[in-house]
Amino acid sequence: MAWPNHVLNVGPVPLLMTDEVEQDKYRRHIEPWLSALFQSEHLALLAGSGLTVAVSDTIGQTAKVMATTKFKWPISEKLPAADADTLDRRINAYATATANRIGRGTPNIEDQIRAATDLLTGLAILADDRAEAVRDALNGVLREFLAELIATEARIRAEIANKTEKAQEAQRLLISFLLSFASRVASRERLNIFTTNYDRLIEYGCDMAGLRIIDRFVGTIAPLLRSTRVDIDFHYNPPGIRGEPRYLEGVVRLTKLHGSLDWRADGGEVQRVGISFGASADEANFPKDPLSRVMIYPNPAKDVETVDYPYAELFRDFSAATCRPNSTLVTYGYGFGDDHLNRVIEHMMSLPSTHLVIISFDGASGRIERFFERVGRPAQISLLIGSHFGALATLVEKYLPKPAIDRITFKMAELRARRGAAGAGNTEVGTNDDAD
Repeated sequence: MAWPNHVLNVGPVPLLMTDEVEQDKYRRHIEPWLSALFQSEHLALLAGSGLTVAVSDTIGQTAKVMATTKFKWPISEKLPAADADTLDRRINAYATATANRIGRGTPNIEDQIRAATDLLTGLAILADDRAEAVRDALNGVLREFLAELIATEARIRAEIANKTEKAQEAQRLLISFLLSFASRVASRERLNIFTTNYDRLIEYGCDMAGLRIIDRFVGTIAPLLRSTRVDIDFHYNPPGIRGEPRYLEGVVRLTKLHGSLDWRADGGEVQRVGISFGASADEANFPKDPLSRVMIYPNPAKDVETVDYPYAELFRDFSAATCRPNSTLVTYGYGFGDDHLNRVIEHMMSLPSTHLVIISFDGASGRIERFFERVGRPAQISLLIGSHFGALATLVEKYLPKPAIDRITFKMAELRARRGAAGAGNTEVGTNDDAD
């Protein structure tokens, strides 16, 4: 049976399925539950394209969606129109079959790109004259795809620069969203942020929030991605204390699992080039031949594809950060359409002390429901599904714990409990005065 519009499964609240949610009815249960989970020993956030869509919707703009596209074939003697139609049908049929096989259902542009890439490899092996035409068509799709990603960034940046009321609201929500996860005392492990997005919205939000990012890139002029990650971190020396450096607050680790629009393959190395947020497609570093240089990664359907550099290191970071005791993984805007990531999450759930929080605007065409039923561990999975819970403004203002260091919050709760000035509901960690 398909899920209704809203599904809630949070700690003390039994599994609730309804078409409508009463405003604020479950806030006193959800907020302290998330506050406790966010202070787990290990915390990770997996953000999908839904985050970019949510921010764009807040400012009244549209975001790049992953819908299928139309290939523009260079018709010539080497590729007659009849052959182009045949290749087009074959690519779309293979993309559809791949999406069905991995449980995504409806194919997207990443499936088409992967199918066309496989076709190009086969034609190149056969020394088929049509390989050049396929390469040109694939490069055209990738250039258009990257241009639309850049355009999404540009619309967000322009609105924020104009300081419109909607833009200021979107900026506040994005900063509060990130700080709700990143506000951990420095003695705890850093927040690990993972994303399947190719855009730089998270990096942009971290800059606005004053968060420092640690990733695998090393260098200033031309940062290179390193396999030797090591646990490099930010420290400071407290005044009057020698030999006891302490961790700096406001630091997060970021891993872009599918690459980024500003990653380039350069002589066997992966380099991050300087492309400003929302830059014009005419910028010097915007790729003219993205197929051979841009490090974006179409959704894999075969495990062997994940062993290529640098994606093997990125996936290992994801599994190493999540598959360990006392860890919490929160997903937002992720539609569970990536089989290689779903498998890691399932393996994480085999540890009884782990917990998964799924926050989504909808059921992702039934994929979240199928994942929930397949894993079969409802006590380890919290669900906030539906347009009410998934709306960025509602989520930040009503359900996510406020951005604060937990030492202060714990002290406040302790003082309230001692003085008896608040009821049991207000002594919960992370609740606000108006939570009732």
